[in-house]
This record gives sequence, structure tokens and C-alpha cells, in this order.
Amino acid sequence: MISPVPEPQQKVSPLMNFTDLCNALKGRRISPAGKIPPENSGFSSVSIDSRTVKPGALFAALSGAVQDGHRYAEAAFKAGAVCALVDESKLEDRGLNLVETAARYGAELVAVGNTLRGLQDAARAYLEKFPGLKKIGITGSAGKTTTKEIAAAMLGREKQVVMNRGNLNSETGLPLSVFEVRPHHEIGIFELGMNRRGEIAELARVLKPDLALITNIGSAHIGILGSKRAIAEEKKNIFAEFSGGETALIPADDEYRDFLARDVKGLVRFYGSGPQFSPSSGGLAEPESLRDLGLKGTEIVWAGEKVRFSLPGKHNLRNALAAAAIAREVPVSDRAIREGLAAVKPLFGRSEIIEGRVTVIQDCYNANPESAAEALDFCDDLEYPGRKIYVIGSMLELGDASEEAHRELGQRLASSSADQVFLYGRETEAAAAAMETAPEYTDAPRQVPFFHTNSMDGLSRALEDFVEDGDLVLLKGSRGCALERLTAALAAGETAAVKGAV
Repeated sequence: MISPVPEPQQKVSPLMNFTDLCNALKGRRISPAGKIPPENSGFSSVSIDSRTVKPGALFAALSGAVQDGHRYAEAAFKAGAVCALVDESKLEDRGLNLVETAARYGAELVAVGNTLRGLQDAARAYLEKFPGLKKIGITGSAGKTTTKEIAAAMLGREKQVVMNRGNLNSETGLPLSVFEVRPHHEIGIFELGMNRRGEIAELARVLKPDLALITNIGSAHIGILGSKRAIAEEKKNIFAEFSGGETALIPADDEYRDFLARDVKGLVRFYGSGPQFSPSSGGLAEPESLRDLGLKGTEIVWAGEKVRFSLPGKHNLRNALAAAAIAREVPVSDRAIREGLAAVKPLFGRSEIIEGRVTVIQDCYNANPESAAEALDFCDDLEYPGRKIYVIGSMLELGDASEEAHRELGQRLASSSADQVFLYGRETEAAAAAMETAPEYTDAPRQVPFFHTNSMDGLSRALEDFVEDGDLVLLKGSRGCALERLTAALAAGETAAVKGAV
């Protein structure tokens, strides 16, 4: 019988050999019987999904609430994985037969007590192979990905930069991103996200940043942590691995700035816009002047020269200033900062301007009370010749604070400059109720008309009937609402009914 060992592949230098991996994880190495692995054998990539495994990979078998990665170990070996990181307790599971399966494919196993922790420990040990890499961590309630992209555009003008792809910033996403580091890289920029208490501390333990920045403290994930103070405590853990020589960058205008700066073991620098941040006063450099260009972004004069920063809105300008603070600390030149500002383009769902028969502001990657207020402020202040239509989806993951947050959103919408508001999602029922009663309790000069539905099909048909050429349409809602489904139909002027919508 022919063994199902994958065809020989072109040799790729290992990222880490198995001896170093086992030492870092304090794991137990299990090699096929009778096989004496080469002393320097190792893995050349890492995956947690058997469908993305490449030849030479380490497959980390993670156990989740829905899926157990150990059940996909054979699929990973078939795809060319040379080793699987497995849970010690799973080795006795006769249904999995991990030892026999690995041996059949000539692959190895490394057994640990917890494979998620093992993946993180492996990433931490891998980073230690690059002592010359300047590691930059970014966290906050909003703006992490945009700040990272702007910073990378600036630093990449003069440095070899590696960063998370997209928003791979989670307990698994960050470790996987770390394995993208190569010897030629000088700077690593990584965002750190969270979906549970303690996650930022775990990620900081993996990255051990030399420079760490907090964008802001807002209400995102308040349903998980319960209060903004608890969110601030969690985000502050990005500094938890500091030992004295690192630098913390903190927004000067944040209400938690003093708390975030307290007892940090390293240099604390505040960033923002204002005379207190000029180099002569010991702060970080600021733009010399700013001119709002509306949907076209902002004209910035930096170090005596003009540059157009294409991302619109004050919130994106704050992200740019955060990125510039990173660039100043690294440092790179003023020219690199200007070129980076000019090169940045909107990311999917984040202040995208899509022009067609109507102009769509697609800002629907995520939503919380702060980002919703920023979007409304931007559209209200915008000088626009046509009608303004605000399509607002539910803000998710707010927990017990959800009803009050949506009620306040409704009150804000009632005094907005919108010509029509469309509300979508069960949570926005509180916003609809607030809009209905707002004129009775406020000095709003007019009652903004609104429409509410829990049906995407109903929403799309209502928009089809209402929207006219030349309108401005804001799409703002949490990722779960998927409001971007409306964009193509709105911009093209076709029927706004969404295929498959319910």
C-alpha cells in the first residue's frame, strides 16, 4: 500500500525549528516511529485553518465553542502540514487517532496543555529571533486599522515595514500576523483588538511592543466589559510588558488620558493638535494648518508644504495625527509623513466615498455611539447641494447600554440636518421612539422624517422609492447589519431590492 505522504515540495527555509518550538512551548514532541528528524527541521508557515495550509506548515489545532481543529488535522497533513500543535488531552481520543494519523503522513506532533496559548507562545518566541525589529502596537476603541494603515504608509517610505493584514488583530490573528516578520523588516506595526476581558494583556505578552499607541477610549465592547472605565483598564494593558525603555503614546484630549498615563513603566508622550504639541514645547509635531475639503478630505500643511489627505472627517484627521505621532517617534522624515498622508486611501466600509447617480458615504464597517456621532457631525457640517439621507443600522455589542445609546442616537438624529432618516434593525426601535417624541422635549427647529424597519428588503425598497439623483446617502451601522449591500444599487440607480435579503 502506498503511503499518502504529499509529493516532495521545493525546500523553503524554516521559520523555526521544532527543537526551538518545543523549548518555547515546553511541549512534548512526537515523531513518527522509526523516524529520526533532521536536527534543523521545522515549519515554514503557520495556519489554524486546514483549508489555508501550505506545504511545510505548522497546523495549530484550536478548540472552539463550535469547531475543534483537531478534527481537521488529517486534512492539514494532506495539504502538506509537517507538524500539528495539539492539545495533550486529545492524544488519547480514539476517534481522532492523532498519533497514528500524523505517522501515516510522516508528520510530527507537538503536544501542549492549551493550543491557543501554545500558538501565542510560539509567536512570542519567533519575534525574539528579531531583536533589531522595532515593534509598534496600536489599540483603542476605534481607528486602530486606519491609524495602522496611515502609519505604515508613512514609515514604509523609508523603512522596511510589516503589519497585520486587514484587521487580523485578535488572540489568533495577531500571532498569525507575527509569523509574517522576516529578517529584512525594520518595523513591525500591529493592531491589538479585543473581544473579551484580558485579551489585550495576552496580545501585549506576544508582541512586547517598543512603542504603543492608544487611539481613544469609547463605548465599543461596552457590552462585554460593562463600562468605559473598564474599557480604559483593558486598553491600558498594551503597556503591561513595558520595562522602562519603551514609549507610550496617549491622546491628549481623551477623558482617560491621566489614567492611561499613570504608572506606565516607560516614556509617556501625548499627541494631538494644538500649540502644546509643538516641538518647542516638548510635544509631538503638529500640522501647521488644516483646511477642510469636505468629501475630498483635508488639506494639511506639514513642515511648510501642502498635502491632501483624502480620508474625510475629523475622526480620520485624528487617526492621521496618531500615525504622525508614531512616525515622529520612529523617526522618519517630514517628507515621508507627507507622502504617506497623500498615499492613503479609504479602507472597505470606513468613510468610503462612492460616487454615482447619488453620493454614498459607506461607513458601515462598525458602529458605536462615538463613531455614529462623528459620522453625523461630518454629514451635518458638510456643504452639499442635494438632499442628505441618513441610513442608520443598529449599533451592536452594547449590552445593557444598548437601549439608552440608541435613544440618545435618535435624539441626535432628530436635530440633525438630514432630509430623511432610515433606521434599520431591532435595536434602532429605541432611536425611532426617541425621534418620534424628540420635538416635544427639545428645541429642534423641525421634525426630521424617519422610516424604521427590521427587514433589509423593506429598507431597500423604501430607499428605492425615496432616493433621487444628486442625493447624499450615509450608510452607518455595525458590521452585522451589512449595510454595504445597498451601495451598488444606490450608486448605480438600479432597483434597491437586495437579492436574498430578509
